[in-house]
Amino acid sequence: MAQQHSLVIYSLLLGFFFNNNAIGQNFQNTELSSKIRIGLNYGQASQARFPFNNTDYFYENNYFKLQFNTLLFKKRNFSFELHIEPSIYFSEHQLLNRFFIRSNRGIDFLDQRDIFVERRIFTEYVLNVGLLVRYNLWKKLSVYVIGSVGPMISDADTERLKKGFAFSDIIGLGFFFKTKPIWFDVRTTLRHNSNANLSFPNNGHNSVGFEVGISFPL
Repeated sequence: MAQQHSLVIYSLLLGFFFNNNAIGQNFQNTELSSKIRIGLNYGQASQARFPFNNTDYFYENNYFKLQFNTLLFKKRNFSFELHIEPSIYFSEHQLLNRFFIRSNRGIDFLDQRDIFVERRIFTEYVLNVGLLVRYNLWKKLSVYVIGSVGPMISDADTERLKKGFAFSDIIGLGFFFKTKPIWFDVRTTLRHNSNANLSFPNNGHNSVGFEVGISFPL
């Protein structure tokens, strides 16, 4: 599932990047730059928010993200940036639907249920890489969309996802406000975690996040 989401995200982004005739015809006039921006974001996320709000389980987290952005090119009010995002998520999870047990770890149904109905606290280590597309509304304010995917490591099982290696898929919408020398960032995101059926179970976790941050151009 994560691989399918990754292919969809990259196909859409690359399709827009390469197939837009206006960009292709004017590429020679595009302003190229090696500008780099670094930053730090803090956020909170929960699956108990629209459009997810699955009553089978509780999942939420607080997280910190380092942000590394490189300007690929810009055309008029649009700019396209490579986005690299190492993150750490401090997560909580609990089985709410006592009959939602899909896996078989050599433990019977009742034992698994007793394990997962207890609130579980664990950590997720993530490295997302993607594309940020920005539109400058005016000199100090811009709006952007972002899509990224990447590997993650989780240090606890849930009834929906095996601990260890998985993938993190993110799409988001945000605003930047520029002041010298700081940029202020406000963003909302949709996130999906799963392991591409590399291990069982693989129902995955979904969440909606809200985050704020600051960054500095170099």
